[in-house]
Amino acid sequence: MDGEVTPEELSALLDSGDPRIIDIRAPVAFDRSHIPGSENIPFPELSGRIEELNGTDRIITVCPHGKSSVQAARLVSSYEGATGRVESLESGLRGWEQAGYELESTGASDDAPSTEPPF
Repeated sequence: MDGEVTPEELSALLDSGDPRIIDIRAPVAFDRSHIPGSENIPFPELSGRIEELNGTDRIITVCPHGKSSVQAARLVSSYEGATGRVESLESGLRGWEQAGYELESTGASDDAPSTEPPF
């Protein structure tokens, strides 16, 4: 793992570059709100889907509070095929939102009950 990026740094990266943002929360949580341009690979599926990240220059993992994403970044960077930078979003999605950055949804109803964990 190459460290953490702040919400401000991630915003600048999104404006000037093309990092691959991997949101490790459950699909229902991802559908409700996520960083624009991010993709969902739930943490329990990450080790089985890690080859999908081959050839990526920069990966940033995201979770609700910035804790589980550190573990996810370590998992990805330990993979022998990982050649790019792998970082996590400091303070997670909560920090992103508190810093005033936008979130998007993929059409899931906010009224739908959640039976899945938030990560």
